[in-house]
Amino acid sequence: MTDIFEPTSFGSLELSNRVVMAPLTRMRSSLEGVPGDIVVEYYTQRASVGLIVSEGTYPSPEGQAYTGQPGLVTPEQLAGWRRVTDSVHAAGGRIVAQVMHSGRVSHSDINGGRPVVGPSAIAIEGDTHTPQGKVAYPVPHALTTDEVHDIVTTFVTASRNAIEAGFDGVELHSANGYLLHEFLSPVSNQRDDVYGGSPENRARLVIEVATAVAAEIGADRVGLRISPAHNIQGVLENDEADLAAVYGTLVDAIAPLGLAYLSALHVEPSGAFVQDLRARFGGPFVVNSGFGTITTRDEAAEIVAADVADAVAVGRPVIANPDLVRRWREDAELNPLNPATIYGPGAEGYTDYPMLDAVLAV
Repeated sequence: MTDIFEPTSFGSLELSNRVVMAPLTRMRSSLEGVPGDIVVEYYTQRASVGLIVSEGTYPSPEGQAYTGQPGLVTPEQLAGWRRVTDSVHAAGGRIVAQVMHSGRVSHSDINGGRPVVGPSAIAIEGDTHTPQGKVAYPVPHALTTDEVHDIVTTFVTASRNAIEAGFDGVELHSANGYLLHEFLSPVSNQRDDVYGGSPENRARLVIEVATAVAAEIGADRVGLRISPAHNIQGVLENDEADLAAVYGTLVDAIAPLGLAYLSALHVEPSGAFVQDLRARFGGPFVVNSGFGTITTRDEAAEIVAADVADAVAVGRPVIANPDLVRRWREDAELNPLNPATIYGPGAEGYTDYPMLDAVLAV
């Protein structure tokens, strides 16, 4: 049986263990999207996980979803990330940038007055938080066919920028209701061109992005994150037959590329649907059981030991325990999470969670 603390390789990524830090929105960068000292400290503290996946970083200004979210666009943003990646590497860690276009999960008050875009002119029901307060999500501009082609270029440029900034690779974000995921769902995507309608058409953009980015920076440095049937931010996938067709099409198309890994967020990682996707992908596979329950050490260890996945993406325990791998290895008590400080400015709930040595010294 494989142990969760054993090293492994995902393409060109060498992992010291099979605990992956899930991409976690924290909104601690500057208003200009530049990671500062506190972001450097945060990621460096967590360098002992096998692989850090950064918070979602926007590949273009209109792709920004949140105030305080970092970008992969300007020289200042890349310089800020270079400080992060250099520090993580000095601490022995590996880190990839999650490239995330917000799509319709944004507002012009967040992205600098730019249009909000999506596959179709369908707004998310509900409100978002802007610097001016809570406002309704806008109806997005439905991307033209040519503009969809430009989205592919945007992801390629941002991925190249990530490598320039010192990242070991990228994770393409096709999950959680953001732009690439919006194209997969028949609810958010009601187009009548080659990017809408059939499962093959709705999967087309994700396939094109993965293919183009792999060609640009090397497939062995590219991961893809999906969240089938997560049903979040208005991206609904409730038709099981359609779900199987869309994601089967997607995975069958990217499997020959030889990507570094596929990461799936799903409530039943050991279920037939997810395991079928794993078999069809045929490469390194990461699972995340979702937002419903916090992943425990025993659950993570069983997932790897039972060959459900090659690694486990963990969120909230890594937020509260920078040295989670050591604590799990030694079966030590965990710091409790303070949910009120997950999002927001400052060090509280970000870089002030104590390491195990500090706890034992009290």
